[in-house]
Amino acid sequence: MTVYVWAFIIALVITFAITPLIKKLAINIGAMDKPDARKVHHGAIPRLGGLAIFIGYMISVIYSVDDLSAEMGLLIGSVVLVAVGIWDDVKQIGPKTKLTGQILAAAVVVAFGNQVEFITNPWGHVFYLGIFSIPLTIFWIVGFTNIVNLIDGLDGLAAGISLISSIAIFTVLWQMGQTDLACIALALAGAACGFLRYNFNPAKIFMGDTGSMLLGYTMATISVMGAVKTAATISLVVPVIVLGLPILDTTFAIIRRKINGRPVFKPDKGHMHHRLLALGLSQKQAVLLMYAVTALLGYIAILLAKVNILVGIAIVLAILCVCVFIATKLGMIAKDEVVAKEETVTNRR
Repeated sequence: MTVYVWAFIIALVITFAITPLIKKLAINIGAMDKPDARKVHHGAIPRLGGLAIFIGYMISVIYSVDDLSAEMGLLIGSVVLVAVGIWDDVKQIGPKTKLTGQILAAAVVVAFGNQVEFITNPWGHVFYLGIFSIPLTIFWIVGFTNIVNLIDGLDGLAAGISLISSIAIFTVLWQMGQTDLACIALALAGAACGFLRYNFNPAKIFMGDTGSMLLGYTMATISVMGAVKTAATISLVVPVIVLGLPILDTTFAIIRRKINGRPVFKPDKGHMHHRLLALGLSQKQAVLLMYAVTALLGYIAILLAKVNILVGIAIVLAILCVCVFIATKLGMIAKDEVVAKEETVTNRR
């Protein structure tokens, strides 16, 4: 158990110690996040904090993981992704260029033999993916990379949700006996925790795409590697459940933009955190509420690793129905004019 403790502590301490240095670097090179109509912060804030997360995380992994050769695809892919993130945080590259970098980072993982070749259904039947194995694995990793990126809209939101999610993923990997992958999950959690001290409201520095992409990418990749090493589909299910909040938020955003005839990739202010702020919650209250929901989902994900899979499916479907109901009430999947009228009524009250 000592190795797990050190994996967390090393990442936390190093990230905490170097974040002020990274902040100064970001200011010197002009990596600043300026406010606009969609963002909720005021004043320019450094946005290269993900580099501190990466350094703390990598040093911890190198120290705590016994067989680094088995994780080389993840480590090299992380370097590729962080390079793209730094480029974007400094120069603001286009979405196509960023997506290409994400695909390349995911392809590195696959090139090292980490790909999901089959999945099992609740009745134990095995479905072999065949020629779809590689593209689906890449899609999985790239998808999660962007999901965490999209949730990064309030001070401390992405870091806190990633911290909670990583701990839940660690718990399941530990139960499965995957020591090295469990250490990686805790190293990620420690780095997110160390950074959160500077990122919680009022934030002194943002993680930028460097951090948010790394967090999503790492959680997705270790879930793939867990499925490859143990042939257990549950390692793929856990991140879907524990990251259910940003996944649903992204799904609702796509539906909402389609309803309003807006391009899918065009940002708006209809995300869950925007709607909570519109209801009168402060940034801290909205973030803490979303932490609580993520912690609940994490607990459920851990339980599902132990219960009958059919019971698990029933629980997940019930949660999904509740989430859709709440999203509808919040106006996350409504037309813009309907939301505008609701906000006017709320403001008058």
